[in-house]
Amino acid sequence: MKRVAVVGSGGSGKSHVACELGRLLDAPVTHLDAVYYDDGWNPLSPEKFEAAQRELVAEPRWVIDGNYNASLHVRLEACDTVVMMDVLTWAALWGIVSRQLRYGAGQHTSGVYNRIHWGVIKYVATYRRRMRPKVLAKVDEFAAGKQVVLLTSRARTRRWLEQVAASR
Repeated sequence: MKRVAVVGSGGSGKSHVACELGRLLDAPVTHLDAVYYDDGWNPLSPEKFEAAQRELVAEPRWVIDGNYNASLHVRLEACDTVVMMDVLTWAALWGIVSRQLRYGAGQHTSGVYNRIHWGVIKYVATYRRRMRPKVLAKVDEFAAGKQVVLLTSRARTRRWLEQVAASR
């Protein structure tokens, strides 16, 4: 693993897995929320956001976490490994709530953004039904033949990260 795209619902553990993989693989980690939003929560234009991702994936080693389905193909075409955080809806909802309770809102020093509003709750609550099929279709289309790791629980994620650490 040298180029890893981490995808999945908000609250699924993408940022945690990305940070751990970055540490284990000695690869830079990028949280796409930190690229997409500025300090005032203003988004980049789609063209600038895709261009920024193309620069990131041109590097020899990286771990990038985030969905952003409109530009997901950029990361999937360039990666060698896709990690799909595929936890149940209740676990993802608990993930966004517990993160808010632990860290509060705003941008954190790790580059991770955290804020809960109705749009975030709705997105997480409907992710498995609405977005997951689209993400999986893009993985099938743009990451065919690449390693795809499906992590369906926090326990499975811990075990997989332990396996990655043991193989280093």
